Amino acid sequence: MSWSAKQYVAFEDERTRPARDLLAAIPGTDARSAIDIGCGPGNSTELLVERFANATVRGLDSSTDMIEAARKRLPQVQFDTADIDTWNDTGPFDVIFANAVLQWVPDHQRLLPSLVARLAPGGSLAIQMPDNLNEPSHRLMREVAADGPWAEKLAGAAGQRTEMESASGYYSMLRPHCSRVDIWRTTYHHPLAGGASGVVEWFKGSGLRPFLDPLDDEERAQYLKQYQATIERAYPSLADGSVLLPFPRLFIVASR
Repeated sequence: MSWSAKQYVAFEDERTRPARDLLAAIPGTDARSAIDIGCGPGNSTELLVERFANATVRGLDSSTDMIEAARKRLPQVQFDTADIDTWNDTGPFDVIFANAVLQWVPDHQRLLPSLVARLAPGGSLAIQMPDNLNEPSHRLMREVAADGPWAEKLAGAAGQRTEMESASGYYSMLRPHCSRVDIWRTTYHHPLAGGASGVVEWFKGSGLRPFLDPLDDEERAQYLKQYQATIERAYPSLADGSVLLPFPRLFIVASR
C-alpha cells in the first residue's frame, strides 16, 4: 500500500492533535531513548523531540515517501524504513510511540506484548488508533467497493485494517506485562472546509488508500465520485459550507 506524505500533511494540525494528547498522558519527562514507530512525515516525532529534550529520538516507517519527508523535517533525527510487524530492535526504550499506525498492523495479541518487552523498566508504550471502522465514512468505502465494477479488485481492501479489540480486551492483553495501563476513547469533531469533498480529501491520505491503490486512474476517479456522492448524504454540510467530521480514537498508555 502506498502513502503520500503530501496528502497526509494536508490536515497536519488535525492529525497532530491526537498525538499531542497521547504524548501528554505519558508519565515522566526524563526519557533517554524514544522511538516513533509509524512516524509518517515526522510531525509526531517532532513532538517527541520537544517533550524529551535529553533523549535520543528515532523514527521508523514502512513508507519511503514518509521517511524522506521526515528526514527533511528533522535532519538531526535518525529515521529508518521498516515494517513494524518484522521490526526486531530489542531496545530498551523509555518510550515507544505509535500514533495512528497499529490499526494497519496485524496480530495485536502478539505484537503489543512484544513491544512492551522492549521497554526499559518504567518505560511506556503509547498508542493511538482510529476507531472508526463502523463510522459512515468507512462503511461507505466498503459499500462503494462492493457495488462497483472494481469489486473483484477491491475484494481484499477492507481487510488491510486490523479489527480492533475492545478497551477491556486491550487492558486484559497488556495488564499482565505492565505495572499500569491507561485506556480511553475520545471522539474528535474536525471541521473540514469544502463539505463532502473535504471529507474525501481527508481520507485520501489514510483510510481510502487500500481502496484506491489497486485501481487505475479512470477507476479511481469514478470510485471517488461515487464515494463522495454517498458522503454528501451521510455528512451534510453546515451553514458555512463545512462538514463536522466525527472521528473516534482509542488511546493506550501502558507502562512497564
